[in-house]
Amino acid sequence: MTIFNSKKLLLSLAALFSVLTIAALFHFSQESLIRFLSVSSRVNPELLVVEGWLPDPALKGAVEEINSNSYKLIITTGIKSSELDYCMMGMNGHFIFYPGLRIDPEKDSGIHTIEVVAKSKMGGNYSCHFNFFVNDSLIDHFTADEKSNKYGIEWFGALNDIDSLMIFFDNDMVDENGDRNLFIREIIIDSRITIPYQYNSVYDIGALDGRERIINNYETLAELARNKLVRYGIDSSKILPLAAQRPGLNRTLSSALAFRHGLEKANLKYTDFNIFSHGIHARRTWITYKRILDKSYNVGIIAFSDPVNMKSEELESAKIFAETLDLIYYWIILIPYFFF
Repeated sequence: MTIFNSKKLLLSLAALFSVLTIAALFHFSQESLIRFLSVSSRVNPELLVVEGWLPDPALKGAVEEINSNSYKLIITTGIKSSELDYCMMGMNGHFIFYPGLRIDPEKDSGIHTIEVVAKSKMGGNYSCHFNFFVNDSLIDHFTADEKSNKYGIEWFGALNDIDSLMIFFDNDMVDENGDRNLFIREIIIDSRITIPYQYNSVYDIGALDGRERIINNYETLAELARNKLVRYGIDSSKILPLAAQRPGLNRTLSSALAFRHGLEKANLKYTDFNIFSHGIHARRTWITYKRILDKSYNVGIIAFSDPVNMKSEELESAKIFAETLDLIYYWIILIPYFFF
């Protein structure tokens, strides 16, 4: 088949699927589409796959699923993502950088500019307030808005004497109109030393006591999900993160391919497994894993539904329409996997 004919065929298929999508949206009620997309079809395996992008309520749902069943292994999936450029402080707490500075004594003492790069999820009444500490001393306080900014202080002393730099987020709030969340990216010292939050910080939720602490030692959503599951009480020895190192447009497909490669590389003999997904994304996840794996695998799907956020997140027509288009797009890009 010539390149011209191949392109013509693909355009014809895309047009056909678009017509079918519009027809489906007119034919089915919104509730019917939600039920179709939010599919759950369990198997009874020893392996559970947890998608790494899941929000915290869904991850807590995964914890309930794990504790209620006899899973021997939990695999978290996910990619490197721009979502991880910032760390989200979703609740009041202390974000602590341990810079480990080793500065030339000639450049050490004196007046230094120390900046934290941060932003708020929303502005106005939902802007985030935080206090900035050097070691244990409160130096200044700031209110962050939606735009990423550098919030800086002037500090006199020896940089080698800095054990910690701390941001204390103290005005978390959520209501029917929104949720205050503070996002932290990095510390910059004297415009020449950059300390990213990854591998250099911890997040103590609530009190500064280490009881509910997130160690920010991750680069992928798979690793972040693993850390959260451990924090929620799951045995770390049962969790294996399988991350897709190559981010791309098709994140679900990238994660599924990394999962397949990880099974082969680790010589894991599990052929039956459930995938823990979220709401209307579940069917797209399910068909992706079923297509990229051979027929010997028995793949189940569990769609978590968050009753608190169901109205705002899943019953919006725009979200349902977008997910339906994404599902059809995946049907098209997964066509080559039918032949393997």
